[in-house]
Amino acid sequence: MNDTSRTTAVLLAAGAGTRLGLGPKALLKRRGTALVEHLAAVLHDGGCSRVVVVLGAQAERVRREASLDGCTVVVNPAWEEGMGTSLRAGLGAVPAGENALVALVDQPALAVEAVRAVLGAHRPGQVTAAAYPDPDGALRRGHPVLFDASLLARVAASASGDEGARRFLQTHAGLVALVDCGAWGDGRDVDTPEDLRLLEPDPGS
Repeated sequence: MNDTSRTTAVLLAAGAGTRLGLGPKALLKRRGTALVEHLAAVLHDGGCSRVVVVLGAQAERVRREASLDGCTVVVNPAWEEGMGTSLRAGLGAVPAGENALVALVDQPALAVEAVRAVLGAHRPGQVTAAAYPDPDGALRRGHPVLFDASLLARVAASASGDEGARRFLQTHAGLVALVDCGAWGDGRDVDTPEDLRLLEPDPGS
């Protein structure tokens, strides 16, 4: 059995939500709770030993309006330069020797079961990523993504602009193991006004 206690979640929540025009995505509500608070709880309940939350846009407002007790909060002053800066800031707060499970604050339907599945499938030295079937049934990599502790320095060094870890994942595809999380959702995030319906609780949940 894997030692999932060695995994810290890094929740990227620094964006301004400009395209939606509703303020920071971190403060959008799901089940009456701010997304950043809701997802921090999902990551913790899924088995992560601690949760690092990276804030940026309106960080003080987010801290006032969301309960992040028990989380390590990192404010990224360079958030406007892109997700890469937030990823580096978050990885920098992961204790030495721990893996990092990177999640996005605009993925409201992320399930505890998906977090557990990714943690449970991880093997030393690899990247383990949640994946979701596309309309043709092929698995497409999504979030969360678990980076082994041995890889964190290289992942952080490769992060730039809005790419985050994409460059690292593309150039080290052989290290990536996909975990089918389609049973617990489709991995969609909230980017447009049409996506706001994703904030609604799932029927029967």
